[in-house]
Amino acid sequence: MPSFTFGTKSMNAALAQAQIDEPRTITLPIEGMTCASCVGRVERALSKTDGVIQVSVNLATERAEVRYDGGRIAPVAVAEAIERTGFTVPSETLILSIGGMTCASCAGRVERALKKTAGVAAALVNLTTEEARVSAPTGVVAMAALVAAVERAGFEAAPLRMRKGAKDEDAEAERRLRRERNAVILAGLLTLPLIAQMIAGFAGFDFKLAAWLQLALATPVQFGLGARFYGPAWRALRAGSGNMDLLVALGTSAAYGLSVALMIWPQYGDGHLYFEAAAVIITLVMLGRWLEHRAKRSTAAAIRALSELRPTSAHVLRGGAEIEVPIDALAAGDIVIIRPGERIPADGEIIEGDSEVDEALITGESMPVAKQCGDTVIGGAVNGAGLLHVRAIGVGAESMLAQIIRLVESAQASKAPVQRLVDRVAAVFVPIVVVIATVAFAGWWMGGMEPAMALVIAVSVLVISCPCALGLATPTAIMVGTGAAARAGILIKDAEALERAHKLALVVFDKTGTLTEGRPSVGQIIGLAASESETLALAAAVQTGSEHPLAKGVLARAAEEGVAPARAHDFKSLTGRGVSATVDERRLWLGNRRLMAEAGLDTQVGEARAAALEGQGDTVMWLADDERLLGLIAVRDKIKPGAAQAIESLKRLGVASVMLTGDNRRSAEIVAAAVGIDSLLAEVLPEHKAAEIARLQEIHGVVAMVGDGVNDAPALAAADIGIAMGGGTDVAMHSAGITLMRGDPALVAEAIDISRATYRKILQNLFWAFIYNLIGIPLAASGLLSPVFAGAAMAFSSVSVVTNSLLLKRWRPRPGGSP
Repeated sequence: MPSFTFGTKSMNAALAQAQIDEPRTITLPIEGMTCASCVGRVERALSKTDGVIQVSVNLATERAEVRYDGGRIAPVAVAEAIERTGFTVPSETLILSIGGMTCASCAGRVERALKKTAGVAAALVNLTTEEARVSAPTGVVAMAALVAAVERAGFEAAPLRMRKGAKDEDAEAERRLRRERNAVILAGLLTLPLIAQMIAGFAGFDFKLAAWLQLALATPVQFGLGARFYGPAWRALRAGSGNMDLLVALGTSAAYGLSVALMIWPQYGDGHLYFEAAAVIITLVMLGRWLEHRAKRSTAAAIRALSELRPTSAHVLRGGAEIEVPIDALAAGDIVIIRPGERIPADGEIIEGDSEVDEALITGESMPVAKQCGDTVIGGAVNGAGLLHVRAIGVGAESMLAQIIRLVESAQASKAPVQRLVDRVAAVFVPIVVVIATVAFAGWWMGGMEPAMALVIAVSVLVISCPCALGLATPTAIMVGTGAAARAGILIKDAEALERAHKLALVVFDKTGTLTEGRPSVGQIIGLAASESETLALAAAVQTGSEHPLAKGVLARAAEEGVAPARAHDFKSLTGRGVSATVDERRLWLGNRRLMAEAGLDTQVGEARAAALEGQGDTVMWLADDERLLGLIAVRDKIKPGAAQAIESLKRLGVASVMLTGDNRRSAEIVAAAVGIDSLLAEVLPEHKAAEIARLQEIHGVVAMVGDGVNDAPALAAADIGIAMGGGTDVAMHSAGITLMRGDPALVAEAIDISRATYRKILQNLFWAFIYNLIGIPLAASGLLSPVFAGAAMAFSSVSVVTNSLLLKRWRPRPGGSP
C-alpha cells in the first residue's frame, strides 16, 4: 500500500465548512439528454430550486454548471433536482486511506460516519486494506468533507485516489460507444430484410415479406432496441415538456401501430404495411446518435489531453527517504524528485538541479524552456535531461493545470448570448411540431386522403424535426474553438468573451510587461544634490519594499555594484506616481514628475537631463528628500521581439491599437513608434484607465484591454474583453475574459482570429439547423418526404452540425502571429 501523509483535522474541517460559507459553483454530469428541449427542461427546474443562483446546461458536454448559495442548498439537493426532471447524475467512487482502525467496530464507526455525510449513497470500509470506498453522485461530495467526517469520528484519513479519472472516463465512454455500435448493428440486421422489401418495391419487383415476418422483425427493433426512446419521452411528458425522443416515439409508434391495425383489419388498407418505416427510422436515429456521440467525444479532446497531463503518483522525500505517493496525497511543501522524461506532478520551485522543461501542452510554447535552481515549474510539464528536486507549491486543485482545466471546462459549459435565441425556439419546438403533424394529418384526411396515408405524412413531420441540431450548434463550436485556443496557449474564460472578441474594433495595450519585457534595467544614474553611488543606494533602500518592475531593476543594479541598501521604514506605495519611505530619519520620494509636484519640489534643475534621457526611450525616476532633488535614475525596458509583428497582425485583421500607460509621454512615444501603435495615451493614472476605456468604447465600439499587472485590473474589468498576459498577476488574470499563457503579444491577434473562426462556425451551424427544419418540416407536411427519408435526414442533421464544428480543430496559430 502506498505511503501518504494525513492532513490536519482543522485544515480539513475548514475545507469542508468552506462549502457552505459562500456562493459556490458545481459542475455535474447529466445522462439522458438528447436535444435542446432537454436542456431547457433541466435549466427551468434548477432555476426554480431555492438556493440556486445561476444555471448553464450544455448539451454537447452533457454537464450542468450550477452556481448556488451554500447556506440555503447542498450539492446533493442540486443533483436531486436534476433527477426529478427525469435525467440522472451518474455516480463516482472516491477512495480514502484510513488510519487508526484496530477492529471491526472501528471500521463500522468510520462507515457510519461516511454514510451520514450529505450526498453519500453508499460507503464500504475494509479493515484489512485500511481503505474506504464511497459512492456518490459525481461532483456532489467533496473529498475534504469525507476526510472531515472520518476525523470527527476519531480516525485519520487521506485521499487515496478517485476511481473515475480521465482514463477511466475514457474507457467507460469507449464501452458505451461499443454498446451503441453493437445495438446499431443488431438493429440493422433486423431491419435489412424490411429495407430489401422496400427497395424491391421501388425497383418494380414483386417481393413482399409475410406480414407475420415483418411484425417479428420490427417488434424487437421497436420495443427492444427502441425502448431507449420511450423512457425519456415519458419522463418529458410527465415533466410537462417534450424532446426529440418524444417525436421519435410518437412517429414510430404511429407507424408500427398503423401496421398492426392494417394486419388485423386488412380491408381498410391496400395491403401495404409500414413496419419498415418504423424500424428504419429507429435504426437510422440510433446510427445518427452513435455517430454524434463519436463526434462529440472529439470535441472534448482538449480537456482529455489536459487531464492526461497529470501523473498518477509522485516521488517525494520524507524522513530522509524517497517514497512514491499517490498524486492526491501530495502536499504543499513536499520535496518532489523528478527524473528525466517524467511529468512534473505539481507547481513548484526548483531547489536543486537544472534542466529543460517542455511546457508546450500547457502554455503553447513550442521550444523547451531552460530551468535552474530558483525557477518555477508548472505541473504537467515534461522534464528534460536533468534531475530536479522541486518544492511543491501548487498541488491538486490549486495547481495551474487544475485551474486551466477548470477555466476551459467553464468556458465550454457556458452559453454564448446567441444561444438565448436557440433556447427560446427549443422551448416551444416540440409542441409546435406535434401541432403541425396533427394539422397535417387532419388536413390531408379531410381533403379526401386515406387515413393511413395521412398518418404516414404526420409520421414524416414528427421524425424529420430535429431540435438536436439546434441544441448542438453553439456548444460544439465553442468546445472545439476553446480547445483549439487552449492548445495555442489562449485560455478563454467564457463563451460571452469568445463571442464578443469577434466584434473587436480596438485593442488597448498597457506598456510595461505587455509590449515590453517587464524587466527594466538601470542605465544612467545622474547625481544632483547627491553622488551617483549615494543616489543608487538611497533609491535601492526606498525600493526594498516594492514589487514594481522598476524597483526590481534598481535593486538588481544595486546588487551588481555591491551596494547594501539601508533599512527603510514607513514605506508607502503611491499608485501611478512612485514610492515614499523613511531612510536614516530622512523622508525620501522616488517616482515621476507628478510625485515631485505633489511633494512641492521644483524639478527645473533636472529637466534638461531628464528630457534627454526620455527622448532615448528611458523612463526617468526622480529621487528627492523633503527639501531638494537628489538625483535621477534612467531605466530602460526592452521591447518584446514579437510586439511589432503583433500590432501588424491586428492591422491585417482590421483592428486598431492604442497604448495606454502611466509612463511619461516621451519614452512612451519611442515604444509606440517602434511597434507601430496607432495612437498613444500616456501619463494616465491607474484609477483613470477605466475612464479612458469607457471613452474609447463610446468612440470605437467593442474594446479590448491587454495588461499584466494589478494596476491594470480595473481597466481589464471595464473593457468589453480583458486580455491578461501570461506571467502577470492573479488579479489581472481573474479580471480578464481571456488569458494568454505566454507573455507574447502576438497571441492577441490569434485570440481574435480563433474567436472569429468559432463565431463563423456557430452561425453556420445555426443557419443549417434552422434551414433544415424550415425546409424539412413543410416538405414532410406536404407529403413530399416518406418517413424513411425523413428519418435519414433527421438522423444525420445533428451529425453534420458536430462535424462542421470539428473542422475548427484544423485551426492553428499562424507563423509569426500573422492571421
